[in-house]
Amino acid sequence: MSAPLLWIVLPIALGGFLLFFRDERFLARMSAASALALGLLALVVPIDAALLLGPFSFKLAGTLNVLGRSFILQSEHGSLLAILYGLAAMWFFGAEALGLARRLAPLGLIILGLTVAALAVRPFLFAAVFIEIAVLLSVPMLLPLSQKPGRGILRYVIFQTLALPFILMAGWLLAGVEASPGDVTLTAQSTAMLAMGFAFLLSIFPLYTWIVMLLEESSPYIVGFLLWLLPQATVLFGMGFLDRYPFLRLSSELMTALRVAGLLMAVSAGLSAAFQRRLGRLMGYAAIAETGFLLVALSLGTTDGVQLVFMQIIPRGLGLTVWALSLAVIQSHADPPTFANAQGIARRLPFAAAGVILANFSAAGLPLLAGFPLRLILLEDLATLSSAQTIWLALGLLGLMTGAARTLGVAVLPGAEAGWSSRETRTQAALIALGVAALVALGLLPQVSQFLLKDLPALFERLGQGAL
Repeated sequence: MSAPLLWIVLPIALGGFLLFFRDERFLARMSAASALALGLLALVVPIDAALLLGPFSFKLAGTLNVLGRSFILQSEHGSLLAILYGLAAMWFFGAEALGLARRLAPLGLIILGLTVAALAVRPFLFAAVFIEIAVLLSVPMLLPLSQKPGRGILRYVIFQTLALPFILMAGWLLAGVEASPGDVTLTAQSTAMLAMGFAFLLSIFPLYTWIVMLLEESSPYIVGFLLWLLPQATVLFGMGFLDRYPFLRLSSELMTALRVAGLLMAVSAGLSAAFQRRLGRLMGYAAIAETGFLLVALSLGTTDGVQLVFMQIIPRGLGLTVWALSLAVIQSHADPPTFANAQGIARRLPFAAAGVILANFSAAGLPLLAGFPLRLILLEDLATLSSAQTIWLALGLLGLMTGAARTLGVAVLPGAEAGWSSRETRTQAALIALGVAALVALGLLPQVSQFLLKDLPALFERLGQGAL
C-alpha cells in the first residue's frame, strides 16, 4: 500500500460512498472517526520506512503514479497530515451538533482528500487544478438545491476559478525560465502571472469581498470550514513555488510585495472589524486578517518566518472551529446575528457567546490565548525590518481587538430576558467548552504542539534563504 492511496484516495472514496446516506448521526460520526483514524495513523505509521510489527515488516510507500503524474508524500508530511485530519475530525463532530452533517461531512472528506492531493502532486503545478475541483465541490455544501445563489457564492466561484488560468500560464512561462534563466522579460512575466493567480486564490485586498458576503448567505460553519482549509492549502502551494524557483525566493521585491499585501489585508480587515455590527462579518474579517498574517510571516524570508507559518496552522484552525460553531449556534437563535439581535446573548447562550468572543480575542492576539505567542513573535520579527510596518500590523490587531471588545459589551448587556440560562444543547456546550479550553491551553503552553511542527519546515528546506 502507498501513503497517497491511504490519505488521498481513501477519504475521497469514503466521502463519495457517504453521499448515499442521509442519517446525520451516522454521517458525522463515520466522517469524524475516519478523519481521526487517518490523523492518528499519520502520527504512528512512518512513510517510506520499515515498520516492525512483531515478526512482520511493513513499509508504506510514499509514491503513487497515476496517468503519468506522481503523488509523493514524504515522512515530513506525517505531522501535517495528522494536523489536517485531526482538525477535520473536530469539524465533523461539530456538524452533528448543528445538524449540518449531510451537507458538510461527505463533501468535506472529499475536499480534504483533494487538498492533500494538491500538496502531494508532482509536477506541483497541478495543485491548482485540485484546488479548483475542491472549490467547485464546495458549492453544494454552501448552497442547498432550493436556494438561489447569491452574489457572495458567485464571486467566490468566479474569483477562485480566475486563479487557475493565471497559475497554469505562470507554470508554462516558468518552464521557459528554467531553460533560459537569464531572460529578464520572461522572468517578469511569469512572476506577474503567478502574483495574479495567488491574488485571486488567497483573496488578497481588494478581492476578499466575497468572504463577508458569503457568511451572510450560507451557514457560517460550512464557510468557516472552507476558510480554514483552502487558504492554508493555497499558502503551502505557494511555498512550493518559492522553494523550487531561486529567483522567486531571492527576490527582495517579491518579498516586499508579499509583506505589503499581507499588511493591507491585516490592516483593512482589522479596521473593518472594529466598526462591524454583524457577528458573521467579524469572523470573515478575522479570517482575512489571519491570511494577511501568514503572508507577512512568509515575506520575512527567514527560517523563523517559515516556522511561524506552520505554527499558525493549529491555533488558526482551532480558533475558526470554535468561532464558526459558536456563531452557528447564535444564528439559530438570533437570525441574522447582528448586534441588535444579539444583545444580551450571553444570558441565553453563554457557551456560544464565550466561544465567539474568545476566538475573536485569540485571533487578535490577546495574552493567555492561542494567538498571542504567534502575534508577539510576528511583531518582534517584523520590527527588525521596519518599525513603520510593525505599527501598521499592530493597528490591524487593535482593530480585531476592538471588534471583540464591542461584541463582549453587546453580549452581556441586559436583553429582553433579564435572567441567565443556557439554551445550547449539551453536545454544543461540550464542544465549545473543549475548544475554548484548547485555545487557553495553547496560549499558556504553546510548546505542547511543537512535536507536530518541528519537522514541517523540512518540506521546504530551501525557504528561509531569501533576500530581505
